[in-house]
Amino acid sequence: MTYENVPFNRAPIVGTEITCISEALKSPRLAGGGVFGRKCETYFAETLGAAQSFLTPSCTHSLEMSALILRLQPGDEVIMPSFTFVSTANAFAMFGVQVVFVDIRPDTMNIDETKIEAAITPRTRAIVPVHYGSVACDMDPIMEIAKAHGLFVIEDAAQGVDATYKGRALGGIGNLGTFSFHETKNITSGGEGGLTICRDADLAERAEIIRDKGTNRSQFFRGQVDKYTWVGLGSSYLLNETSAAYLWAQIEARADIRNTRLDMCRRYKEALSPLVESERIKLQNVPDYTEINGHLFYLKVRDLDERTRLLRHLAERNVQATFHYVPLHSSPAGKSFGRFSGTDIFTTRESERLVRLPVFFSMTAAQQEWVITSITEFFS
Repeated sequence: MTYENVPFNRAPIVGTEITCISEALKSPRLAGGGVFGRKCETYFAETLGAAQSFLTPSCTHSLEMSALILRLQPGDEVIMPSFTFVSTANAFAMFGVQVVFVDIRPDTMNIDETKIEAAITPRTRAIVPVHYGSVACDMDPIMEIAKAHGLFVIEDAAQGVDATYKGRALGGIGNLGTFSFHETKNITSGGEGGLTICRDADLAERAEIIRDKGTNRSQFFRGQVDKYTWVGLGSSYLLNETSAAYLWAQIEARADIRNTRLDMCRRYKEALSPLVESERIKLQNVPDYTEINGHLFYLKVRDLDERTRLLRHLAERNVQATFHYVPLHSSPAGKSFGRFSGTDIFTTRESERLVRLPVFFSMTAAQQEWVITSITEFFS
């Protein structure tokens, strides 16, 4: 039998990146904030309905910026799911903020909005919903809770570019939104990159200073001040111009990338439906209130033991499938810097059942068919 080699991911390349980078290299400004950087930021601000958007070197940096923008202090608390990437929690813990984890919904793997209110204390400052796999959290009740308790909402939309909640772009609903352009995402800025968006003009003014190392440098370039100086806390959170040029090429091809990935997800769903009907597996659930972007496709098996055997079976057939996050509250750092509010009913159980399948822009039909064949073979 001939095995197809199927990697888990390959960074998307659309063919126009070199042209854009070559144009950027002719610019006298490569450090960031050049023509391509401004084009990307204008596009995202308009698309997401934001006061302003800021390209960053990674989503991790964007989350760190969020803590600084909101002036979070040691002893403050933020609420988030435990089923998320380490950066979601680390960005706040590094500033001395207590991370409060709550359980997830088993249908979406997102934060359970009904568990948030019980986790609120007088120290709570923000809620951080994570849109897992571009499936939207149920944002209306989350925003209502935040309003009732005077809290900020920071959307971790690392996987959510071009996905929506009730017609609204993910990342553009809360006070702040953060995105990733890592090579594993639908669109990339050449391997690493991120975005912070601010819906409020006052928060955007703070963000601009924070991203420019705590200076009013941007105001100086606009002619608003006669010299720039250190005016507050900040760091080097600016994406370079060549990376922005790479990202612009991907933005122009974003519809093709999204549609290609969605077609792959539909093919997986169709081909694996007999296993769903026989109750051998469950597939990613997409509620009516959200439109996804095809970022990932997962299935759930019976338990951790079955997942281990399935992953071994796929690896033997050169298919690089994988699990996802180990719940943060069970990690050494999670125990030091956070606490779990309520009971872990679904977080650990559901995370141990989850298997992500390969989905990437350049994936061939033969590669996908081999993944399907290998999975079917395991369950037969």
